[in-house]
Amino acid sequence: MDTILKLEHIQKYYGNEGNLTKAIQDISFSVCAGEFLSIMGASGSGKTTLLNCISTIDTVSAGHIWLEGTDITEIRPKALARFRRENLGFVFQDFNLLDTLTISENIALALAINQTPAADVEPRILEISRKLNISDILEKYPYQVSGGQKQRCACARAIINRPKLLLADEPTGALDSHSSQMLLSTIQSINEQLGATILMVTHDAFAASYAGRILFLQDGRIFMELHKGNDTRSAFFHKILHVLTMIGGGQSHVC
Repeated sequence: MDTILKLEHIQKYYGNEGNLTKAIQDISFSVCAGEFLSIMGASGSGKTTLLNCISTIDTVSAGHIWLEGTDITEIRPKALARFRRENLGFVFQDFNLLDTLTISENIALALAINQTPAADVEPRILEISRKLNISDILEKYPYQVSGGQKQRCACARAIINRPKLLLADEPTGALDSHSSQMLLSTIQSINEQLGATILMVTHDAFAASYAGRILFLQDGRIFMELHKGNDTRSAFFHKILHVLTMIGGGQSHVC
C-alpha cells in the first residue's frame, strides 16, 4: 500500500530553557492509505499534542510531517486553512454542529466552504447519508436527534469532501455505550467500505479495538505498537488492555 502520512523525528516543546516541557520526543511512523490507526496513552502522554501537530492546529518544534508528499510542517500559515479544507476531515467529541441548521445543512456547509458546484451538493449529501444511515433525519435539527445521530452527521460532514486523512479526537467521549458502539461501527465501515484513511486518538480500549493498528504513547514517546492482524476484535481488545496495564493508563467498557 502507498504511504499517505509520514512523520520523521517529531518533537514538540513548550516553555523555555528554564522551564521546558517535552510533550513529544522523537516520534516517527507512517500510515498507509486506507489504514485505520489508533493512538492511545494515559493523560499527558502526548497523544492530543501529536494529533494537533498532524492536523496543523499546532506546530512542531523539530522534525517533519508529510501528507501524500507535501511537507505540512513547511506550509506557510496563510495557506494552512486551505490545506485543511482540501485534505483533512475532523470528527470531534462535542460534534460541533450548528443548532440553527438542519442535519442536511450542517453537512452541506462543508461542501459550501470548499466551493462545491451547487448541482453536486444534494446528490452527495443523499449518497453519504444513505451510507451512514441518517437519510431519515436530514430535515431535522441537531437538538431533535440523538447523540449517536449527531455524531454520524459529524462523520458525514467530515468525509463528504473525500479528505485524504480523517482525524478523530475521542469521538465516543460524549456518547453512551450503545451510541459509542454504533458510531465505531460507522467509522469502521467508512474505513472498510469507503477506503478512508483514519487516525483516531482515544483513551478507550473498546474504541481502539476497532482499529487495525495501535500506537501506545508514554511520556511523549512511542512505547509499543500493536497490530490486530487476524485476531478477533475481542482478542485484540484483551491485548490492548494488557498493554494499558503495563503503561498504567486507559480504561474501557465492554459490551
